[in-house]
Amino acid sequence: MKLVRYGNEGREKPGLIDADGQLRDLSSHVADVNGPALSKDSLKMLYDIDPASLPAVSGAPRLGACVGDIGKFMCIGLNYSDHAAETGADIPEHPILFMKATSAVVGANDTVMLPRGSTHTDWEVELGVVIGTPCKYVSVEEALDYVAGYFVSNDVSERHFQTKLAGQWTKGKSCDTFGPIGPWLVTSDEIADPQNLDMGLDLNGQRMQTGNTSTMIFTVAECISHLSQMMTLLPGDVISTGTPPGVGMGIKPEPIYLKEGDVMDVWIEGLGQQTQTVGQDK
Repeated sequence: MKLVRYGNEGREKPGLIDADGQLRDLSSHVADVNGPALSKDSLKMLYDIDPASLPAVSGAPRLGACVGDIGKFMCIGLNYSDHAAETGADIPEHPILFMKATSAVVGANDTVMLPRGSTHTDWEVELGVVIGTPCKYVSVEEALDYVAGYFVSNDVSERHFQTKLAGQWTKGKSCDTFGPIGPWLVTSDEIADPQNLDMGLDLNGQRMQTGNTSTMIFTVAECISHLSQMMTLLPGDVISTGTPPGVGMGIKPEPIYLKEGDVMDVWIEGLGQQTQTVGQDK
């Protein structure tokens, strides 16, 4: 299933995209696409619904963030060896965890706003994962059983805030609009192997990032297992699992950073595409 949240910001309704690409309303079955709706029992109930029985949604409404009421937005840093190399970093021994504020979350095609004073805002296409079942002390072998689905994530990052303002990376990762996710959540049964997905990002029509999840240092299952040893992962928690090479800060001889009017096209095989125009906070 492709689950969506559609409508004006803050008033999104749950929906699904049927096999013909038609948006259909799920409001009579679930209140939102969030933790409770992503449990195994709830997803089974949704699977059993004939999409043709759901009201068709006319027009082309805005698609909001594909997961609502996110509890924890966890991100894995330097999880592709070639990306670590382009940043000059060593290969990590364990998954690097940082958190992105949930106030950064926006829809896949919403405007990404450069914060005041920003001169080093960068892009990062990433595979996103949402937890569907409470998860604690799980093994690598069983970790994927706790996944409700996958989505496209753009881990937008202000590099000066991230690396020069002291403290952890969270400062540069949490600016408003720096967490586009979606356009939809694809349930895990439709993704045979999360470690074999092509991905890419274009800036103003020029390819900047090309990668495949097969080159992750730590697999999705390894990331989930590792995190679950230290905290309980709850339904509706999301994990953004790292980016392949091609980010702006790694471009030689001079880095390239986002400016007002730029357009990012962000995609992952089987999970859809995002398109964001860059604006400027005044």
